[in-house]
Amino acid sequence: MNSTSPVTLTPLGGLGEIGMNCMTFASKDHMIVVDCGLMFPDDYMLGIDVVIPRFDHIIANKEKLRGIVLTHAHEDHIGALPWLLPYVDAPVYGSTFTLALVENKLREHDLDRFVELREVKANDRVEMGDMAVNFFPVCHSIIQGFGLGIETPAGRIVHTGDFKIDTNPLHGNFTDIDSFREFSREGALLMLSDSTNVEREGHSPNEREIMSALSEIFKDARGRIIITLFSSHLQRMQEVFDLAWQTGRKVAVSGRSIMSNIETARRLGYLSIAEGVYVDMDKLVDLPDEECVLLVTGSQGEPLSALTRIASGEHRQLKIKRGDLVILSSRFIPGNVRAITRVINNLYRLGAEVLYERIASIHASGHAFKEELRLMLETVRPKFFVPVHGEYRHLVKHSRLAQTCGVATERCLTLENGQPVTFQPDGTVRFEDNAPVDKIYVDGKGVGDVGATVIKERQLLGGEGLVIVVMVVDGENWEILVGPNVESKGFVFEQHYSHLLDDAKCIVLDIFENTPPGDETKLKERIRSSLRRFFRKILERDPVVVPLVVVI
Repeated sequence: MNSTSPVTLTPLGGLGEIGMNCMTFASKDHMIVVDCGLMFPDDYMLGIDVVIPRFDHIIANKEKLRGIVLTHAHEDHIGALPWLLPYVDAPVYGSTFTLALVENKLREHDLDRFVELREVKANDRVEMGDMAVNFFPVCHSIIQGFGLGIETPAGRIVHTGDFKIDTNPLHGNFTDIDSFREFSREGALLMLSDSTNVEREGHSPNEREIMSALSEIFKDARGRIIITLFSSHLQRMQEVFDLAWQTGRKVAVSGRSIMSNIETARRLGYLSIAEGVYVDMDKLVDLPDEECVLLVTGSQGEPLSALTRIASGEHRQLKIKRGDLVILSSRFIPGNVRAITRVINNLYRLGAEVLYERIASIHASGHAFKEELRLMLETVRPKFFVPVHGEYRHLVKHSRLAQTCGVATERCLTLENGQPVTFQPDGTVRFEDNAPVDKIYVDGKGVGDVGATVIKERQLLGGEGLVIVVMVVDGENWEILVGPNVESKGFVFEQHYSHLLDDAKCIVLDIFENTPPGDETKLKERIRSSLRRFFRKILERDPVVVPLVVVI
């Protein structure tokens, strides 16, 4: 671009955490957003469906917004769009497959009629105000992913997106190093790069190795094969369908997300299935076990997924048989390890054999290992470096790697969410005041109405339980008409501890007799505090005590 002016980078998510990737690039009059992802809740976030970034910064500058650019179609890069798009008016750019999954998502939220989706292809260049974005193909665990070359008034910026470097990829899914090199030939002001696997030495396994390992497994299996994977991993699904055809097996699918993505990919021509290989689940029951492959959801131990329901014996159509082989062809995402382990143990209890990444070569990460990250740094040779997409230790270690590749220590900027940095045309940087960022909890139709206090209350309820005291009082004569009744939920087994609840009733009666007539507020406070002290002393538990006093 010809003009020169400062450009401010503001990370809203994805720095210091895995997931929720979202970042803005803004000049004086124009702004673009790169990715708009969500994060799945940790175990302590009881009842929360998903976690999204706080979009105040984008909405406050929405008149400058010229486009939302999506690097690829994983949920941590597109999943939060339904919560941003109602508040902004800007086109969304992405590959054909990425936008197909976005369209499905928007349709679920009844937003597909109001959003402009603009398809881009590899090596396209799109101008957005005083910036322009170049789209470079990258190899990842989903098809049609892009790295970005962003031309800004302050200089050229490279954003790698999520990538790996596979020199011999299946189905032409490669990282176009030459395009990154050519874009950076005139000098790259800044590079932002995926940090997820910076701790893993060497080079990542390639998909051909996984195909070879799965081929041997399919040939040796004597019973049913049940395989779970990320529902967007079309390359791996293609391998499953190809291997099933080669070994004389049929494939049936259980799980809405996998079925939806298969249908979308087939419609767009990105998935090729031999005739007769893909069958309905009902037809699979008539086949011998050695001819069956079940492709199911549940790679992360999700409570309602097909594999979890199979492992707990709650699936309507599928039951584990002795001799079944279950393949978890995916990585264990931090935070999900306990749930996945529980599923594996249940599968073994039912007589299945289970293969997973730690004991078999059945999954290749879509994120670059250390030597691939080094190659990208040496290709782009940026003046400044900002590591992205990783926990804080990943960002620090990626910055150290950049320093070994020639980036000056003071120009390796380890940022966190909400820390804007402005790049000046003269090559200097300035750190701005922090932008408002936070994790916004989505619970059903509620967005942001559940905060830290509510989560803490849910943890307390889940950990200690609830005691409810109900009584009806004659306000005129200050006499008890009904009660007190003491009931517990999640606190004690009432039949076993009925004597304890009777003691609690006596305490309530004593409190009532010693409370000034008409002072309902003091009565409730004394009931609450006295019963909590009583339960702590007797049981060393601290339930939530709710006095319900009705005065008539």
